[in-house]
Amino acid sequence: MLILTIKQGKEKSLLERHPWIYLSAIDKVDGKYDEKMKSGATALVRSSSGEFLARAGWSPKSQIRARVWSFDENEAIDHALFKRRVKAALAKRKKLIASNARPQRLINGEEDDLPGLIVDYHAVKPGFLSCKFEAAGVDAWKVTIIKALIAETGCPNVYEHTDYLVRKGEGLALNNGVLAGEEPPGDLSSL
Repeated sequence: MLILTIKQGKEKSLLERHPWIYLSAIDKVDGKYDEKMKSGATALVRSSSGEFLARAGWSPKSQIRARVWSFDENEAIDHALFKRRVKAALAKRKKLIASNARPQRLINGEEDDLPGLIVDYHAVKPGFLSCKFEAAGVDAWKVTIIKALIAETGCPNVYEHTDYLVRKGEGLALNNGVLAGEEPPGDLSSL
């Protein structure tokens, strides 16, 4: 298991529930070499005295080395967690999906406890979801998130729109394209 130990005095932001862990706050990273290099791996985050602080998605190439999934020691980071979080985010904005207005934000990263994930709904027939996976953690859970989005919205068309600078900073592949369903009409970012 990957274990991040936070420098003494640097745990304050985590205790205040801020979800980002910067490289400069980490004292040491314990775990096998493969785990340390795996983008999106779930890490246990501890204080310098060994106390549990959080579980987070690891990003070995970013200045934001980890983004917190949970501050609850007993909460598992698994498929069910992502399904619940997608469902909860969409429930807050359910009326938007039915509207024929301009693109609507359905998931807004940290606000919805899905750090690094942006999802917009485009009502252009037959309807499209445009996703930005801007952190290694959500990128590692992409398939689960897409399945949950399709199940909860009923929209089978999912497109990935890449912010190249953000993904490059995370050390992630730079791609735009269809993740499920049909190709959107034109560039979704201009809709």
